[in-house]
Amino acid sequence: MEVVLGQVEQLSALLVVSRSALVRDWDSLTLDRALEWARYFQHLYDRFRARPELREALGRRLRRAQPYPLLGFPTLGRCPQLVGLALLENRALPPAACRSLLRSLLQPPGAGTGPEPRGLALLARRKAAACLLALPRRPPRCPPGQEPQLQAEAQLLLNRLREEGQEVGEAAGQLRWLCGVLEQLPQPRAFEVVAAALALLKQGSGAEQAGDRDRDGTSLDGYQANAAEDGCTAGLLLSWLLGNQERFSAFCLCLPCSLLAFLAGHYSQLSRSYLDLLTAWGSHLLYDPLQGRWIKSCFDKAELSWEELRERFRCLCQGSTLLKEQTQAALKLLKTQDGDFKVCGLSVWSDLLMEVGC
Repeated sequence: MEVVLGQVEQLSALLVVSRSALVRDWDSLTLDRALEWARYFQHLYDRFRARPELREALGRRLRRAQPYPLLGFPTLGRCPQLVGLALLENRALPPAACRSLLRSLLQPPGAGTGPEPRGLALLARRKAAACLLALPRRPPRCPPGQEPQLQAEAQLLLNRLREEGQEVGEAAGQLRWLCGVLEQLPQPRAFEVVAAALALLKQGSGAEQAGDRDRDGTSLDGYQANAAEDGCTAGLLLSWLLGNQERFSAFCLCLPCSLLAFLAGHYSQLSRSYLDLLTAWGSHLLYDPLQGRWIKSCFDKAELSWEELRERFRCLCQGSTLLKEQTQAALKLLKTQDGDFKVCGLSVWSDLLMEVGC
């Protein structure tokens, strides 16, 4: 097994070389050897995917590889496509080797045993989608979180998360993959994609529930299975989001309050954390009697002004009945703990309750 682990460590080197200028010296024979190694790694995936201990050992060895920290056990199953794509995008590959590569990708060994080359069509669709999403365009006027490009990116993320779940079979592996992917995105975009993905999960489950309402037990079982899968996917996204307080704070500052209220109304774990965060921000406000309004006591701590805090609580109170009651209960408790004042300017929570009309 140690020999196999040592061989697996070479996957990162194979990917690096496939994208380097070293391929300018490759002939068809060298190309065939590289593709044979890629198929061998795919064979290891097929051989060990049903053996959790060996699968985890291979995954740990792959994660040690540099400069590809996102490598994991599922990478082995896609290795021929990854190497092929790297070579196709490498202009240093000689024409003869490129023609040989195209023949190999279009007619891989064993292509006749299945309906289509495994993963090749999917890889082509994803590459085309990535190129299309990268094209500059004038953004349409859409509600926050519903821009077509953002929705497409969120759907792609959800699809890949589900695939990782089928291939890896463990939440920890999925979470590692998710963290690696989101860390590559600029922070505002990562937050927008995660928020859109969480919203899509709730919109999709609502549509499925309506469609399955009058169907037989088999359809109901399918709906329940999909709902459970969506719950696991949402749990991974929330784990990434809520696992770091600084990240969650930046997430809430980045997104519009209407979208945050929608998510809080559908995810109780997020609503509790959001209310706690708003409480922390509100506690940094002080009342200025000369100006007759609440101001930030310390600019490096208070993240929201009085007006922004009021608007966020107002959005929560305009949400679902449950969310409104939860927000109202939180404000009343804070008001009581602050002295239960009924005069303006003594408690930020008393003033918020009067302002937002909960």
